[in-house]
Amino acid sequence: MLVTSPQVGDLLREWRQRRRLSQLDLALDAGISTRHLSFVETGRAQPSRDMLVHLAERLDVPVRERNVLLIAGGFAPVYPQRSLEDPVLQAQYAAITLVLDRHKPYPAFALDRHWTIAASNGALPALYEDVAPELLQPPANALRLSLHPKGLAPRIANLAEWRAHLLSRLRRQFDLTADPVLGALLAEVTTYPVLSSRPAQVQLEHEVVVPFRIETEVGLLSFFSTTTVFGTPVEVTLSELTLELFFPADAETTARVQKLSALPRT
Repeated sequence: MLVTSPQVGDLLREWRQRRRLSQLDLALDAGISTRHLSFVETGRAQPSRDMLVHLAERLDVPVRERNVLLIAGGFAPVYPQRSLEDPVLQAQYAAITLVLDRHKPYPAFALDRHWTIAASNGALPALYEDVAPELLQPPANALRLSLHPKGLAPRIANLAEWRAHLLSRLRRQFDLTADPVLGALLAEVTTYPVLSSRPAQVQLEHEVVVPFRIETEVGLLSFFSTTTVFGTPVEVTLSELTLELFFPADAETTARVQKLSALPRT
């Protein structure tokens, strides 16, 4: 069976169209002529390695996909991919561990591009006591853990709002990356039923962020989350990693987290 690689011009055109740019828009932004860009997209001109890197930067192509562009153009990939345990990433992994650990007693996670939990600070294990064991088995997925009916969903007080927030992030990520795994994940989680053990009590017009509110044995906990990324990654794994840190949204949650953290666990 003959398998052909995608042409570099076709890939560039797909990314340009995904970014909703005309050839004129991209040409002006990249500082090249529209004629030359047209020739590159149609295969009448062969772009140099530097030109491909430049166009990929202007199109905000994910680092992983920039390697695909380079290979399609006949060049070796320039962005390495390593595991977090690789000695080359020792300093970065130490920074991730430090941030997660210092965030205790509040939950914090490092997520890869598919929302798989790559690292966690293990805070508040009481949150997961009613979760199906298979959802907690590595590699655990944060979206499934949150939205699956056998996960946290039945105890999330504002499930409809939290679900809409997560799905919006996932759709935006899929639009930016065209990652088929994200597309499949989106198709899966949108089929999960919207269940909750109690009616939603959130009035979003009075909120500054979408909170995550969950029932626990010590009462309702309310968190807001922040997302941290590496500022200038030129390595595939780091470019796709996000740190999700959860902070108490009110004084009651702070007190209840302290109480939960003090409870003995068997």
